[in-house]
Amino acid sequence: MFEASEHTNPEFQAGEDPDDVLVSKAQSGDKDAFETLVQRHSSRVYARAYSIVRDEDLALDMSQTAWIKAWQRIGQFGGQSRFSTWMTRVTINVCLDFLRKSKRWRFDQSIEAMLETEKGPDLRLPVVEYDPLEGLERQELSQLVDQAMQALSADHRSVLVMHTYEQLTYAEMAESMNCSIGTIMSRLFYARKHLASILEPMLQKRNHTHES
Repeated sequence: MFEASEHTNPEFQAGEDPDDVLVSKAQSGDKDAFETLVQRHSSRVYARAYSIVRDEDLALDMSQTAWIKAWQRIGQFGGQSRFSTWMTRVTINVCLDFLRKSKRWRFDQSIEAMLETEKGPDLRLPVVEYDPLEGLERQELSQLVDQAMQALSADHRSVLVMHTYEQLTYAEMAESMNCSIGTIMSRLFYARKHLASILEPMLQKRNHTHES
């Protein structure tokens, strides 16, 4: 549906966010303006979709679906956040909805899920200070984190993506995932904890290989 077009970018005034102009035009029914938004943000949307579904072909499908949803709902965008932030929420919600409906949702952290919904830990959770990745080269770090992320549940991947890469606030994350701020804080704590527990044996194996 939304393929590259020959639309020439509109002229923007100095200091004006190009996305704001394009969104305003798209909300008035300008499909060319929306096509330009797709071109500007398609790589980012795909990356966010892949970070959740962990499958290249599926990420492409989810990206396409997210853009269709965005076009259908562009009138609901009120400008309280940046368009890229809003688009990230749309993308993550599309991915989570798909995983739920397709029964690919993971429930391998039932104890953590129970704690998250019982409001037990919520605001009292300490920040994880241990950094198992300190000292690694950037490329090696990226590869290890990518492998470890595949073992996380979709919920945990989502909060890590929104917090670490999108730098959304707890309130924005809670709105996107339709839960309380306390649940987001709890979920983020357990996501970090689980990620560290996955990375630890990977790092031990790496160190043992390097020492051999």
